Amino acid sequence: METQWITEFPHTNMDKRPRKRARLTWDVPPPIPPPPKALPTIYCGQEFTTGVASRNVCASLYYKAQLHNGSPPWRNDDKDGHYTFVIGENLSARCNTLYYNLVLDWTFGQVLECWDNVKKEAVAIKVVRSIQKYREAAMIEIDVLQKLARHDVGGTRCVQIRNWFDYRNHICIVFEKLGPSLYDFLRKNSYRSFPIDLVRELGRQLLESVAFMHDLRLIHTDLKPENILLVSPEYIRVPDYKFLPRATKDGCYFKNLPISSAIKLIDFGSTTFEHQDHTYVVSTRHYRAPEVILGLGWNYPCDLWSVGCILVELCSGEALFQTHENLEHLAMMERVLGPLPQHMVVRADRRAEKYFRRGTRLDWPEGANSRDSMRAVWKLPRLQNLVMQHVDHSAGDLIDLLQGLLRYDPAERLKAREALRHPFFTRDLRRCGHFL
Repeated sequence: METQWITEFPHTNMDKRPRKRARLTWDVPPPIPPPPKALPTIYCGQEFTTGVASRNVCASLYYKAQLHNGSPPWRNDDKDGHYTFVIGENLSARCNTLYYNLVLDWTFGQVLECWDNVKKEAVAIKVVRSIQKYREAAMIEIDVLQKLARHDVGGTRCVQIRNWFDYRNHICIVFEKLGPSLYDFLRKNSYRSFPIDLVRELGRQLLESVAFMHDLRLIHTDLKPENILLVSPEYIRVPDYKFLPRATKDGCYFKNLPISSAIKLIDFGSTTFEHQDHTYVVSTRHYRAPEVILGLGWNYPCDLWSVGCILVELCSGEALFQTHENLEHLAMMERVLGPLPQHMVVRADRRAEKYFRRGTRLDWPEGANSRDSMRAVWKLPRLQNLVMQHVDHSAGDLIDLLQGLLRYDPAERLKAREALRHPFFTRDLRRCGHFL
């Protein structure tokens, strides 16, 4: 059967799993021709190529403007401090807003897809809300992005900052435009899992990126499939042999695979330098480590726990811990991984003490708030069984790797570079950038 090349999924499944943040969408509309060349009027910020500030852009540059390409009329922000934009107009003198396929409405602001009139390329611009705490957080993120850019030779690990500017009291961060997130790919693919060889390559790149950040004394703190983007949006349709008995009008059931396995990390808004004060809670719920829930403090190992959860999700198509409540979350961990170690339970802080009976045993199922919650925990299999349900070969190596990444005690959890030396990656040294 011939491989079918497509640019858009033929079906749209709605997301049934509420998350802490909204996700990137990637319903790409028909290509839009580049807008007419606009002469910039004013531009502020810094442009980075291989981490060095470009001599072509400085804090503020002035050009003669054409009136029909001037700045859009002043509009008040919405009630939440979001910038009010119109498709096709200049977001800044240099960039024109194109269309909605990268538009987000997150806590921090919005992400727009724009056309850079100078570089002649599509870019993604993060437009931060005009509220002081978000502006301050954005400047910290810019500091992180610049540090990453200076050290990420070739720009292969993390999304690259192009430049940034302050426009009408909104910090705007300009990024290279990438493909869909791994979560969006799963969602558009009806949550069907990735082949194990592709999971291996994605996992290797993810761990290399995490190791790179940790070497720079940076902790991402919000690793999840939504924050891992494929570099290319291209993919192919191939028969899904697990579903062949379910004949369709085309005579076969298809799934989608990315043309290239290359990925990059995004969203460094909550990235923390090791020397900075650490907030009490980090990470999106599904990927939050037990030491965070128990109030024991956190550090680099919290990223590795998230990596373990992500690998399970890529293999199964579903989040490992689908919950939004601490007690249920801990009960799910014990169901999948076994009981929490006593030395962590007895050290749980005052906010987490209520999850345990007499300070020794998890208050479950007695403390469950509903039968639905109890059923959600009981239906989960042990980690070994869960992996073997979805992985045909390499299951043993993957289980052993996950048991190292999902160790309760952060001191015993695998480090990123230790994980990269695991047999799951080293047994097969072939590096495949394409999966056809």
